[in-house]
Amino acid sequence: MHNLIGPKTCTVTVPSIVADIAFHNPALVYNVLFKTASETLLTIAADPKHLGVHAALTAVLHTWGSAMTHHPHLHCIVPGGGLSIDSNQWVNCKKAFFLPVRVLSRLFRRLFTERLLELYDLQLLQFHGSLSSLTDRKAFEQFLAPARQCEWVVYAKRPFNGPQAVLRYLSLYTHRVAISNSRLICADRQNVTFKWKDYRIKNQARHRTMTLKTDEFVRRFLLHILPDKFHRIRHYGFLANAVRATKLTQIRDALSAPAHEPDIQEEKEQHSFSCRKCGTPMLILEIIKHSAERARALPAIQTLTL
Repeated sequence: MHNLIGPKTCTVTVPSIVADIAFHNPALVYNVLFKTASETLLTIAADPKHLGVHAALTAVLHTWGSAMTHHPHLHCIVPGGGLSIDSNQWVNCKKAFFLPVRVLSRLFRRLFTERLLELYDLQLLQFHGSLSSLTDRKAFEQFLAPARQCEWVVYAKRPFNGPQAVLRYLSLYTHRVAISNSRLICADRQNVTFKWKDYRIKNQARHRTMTLKTDEFVRRFLLHILPDKFHRIRHYGFLANAVRATKLTQIRDALSAPAHEPDIQEEKEQHSFSCRKCGTPMLILEIIKHSAERARALPAIQTLTL
């Protein structure tokens, strides 16, 4: 109806030097990754030389490569446009072009390294083992120097083909773990064999198998357990929790789109339970699966009378 450009995906990756620092300081560096990637995308999108809009993104943190090595990166879903600076209209990006990747990469690199140095000056970074010498400021700057000169990877893909494709992507990436059962071939007390992809190879030969000692396999898997209470999915721009309701209303107004109304069938399903005594609709808060020993003693469904 409005000829909107579908959402796009951007992958934002840090070089191996930064990944080494993140290994010793996961919460601090992963937070910098989120903050810097979001600021980069929103800043360039707001620049009148590019889109000149209030943009948004949903970012999902992954910390692994296909072989379960430590490889921190963000998968970002970005709407194909944004709300104009005066909030009066929706502005599409070009169909086959979102934002200049090199400009994104350079700004991302500068902001990230600046914030790493700020963390260092605040004495918040820790270094152990092979990186213990980085407690010296000069040694840290020399270690970081190659990362300040190389190209950082910011990759934008083609737009999604409809809402179902967006949901499919989210289902694949938001709750994925370092390795799924489908990739496991065999395992015993000595070894684990699994499938992986070598992305440096561009044909079917990239599909390979790897066998690791069981303790090494477990070590690699444990690398990707995030710090306690760390949020690996975050929303920015007009999708941020604090402004989302207001901004989405403005976007619907700009597009002359009707406000979302709950489906009648949804309401029926939501209130499909009623109190046996008074008939008041009840809302399911949680479904808990219990062990066989406790199943008789505890209810399977917790409900709340409205």
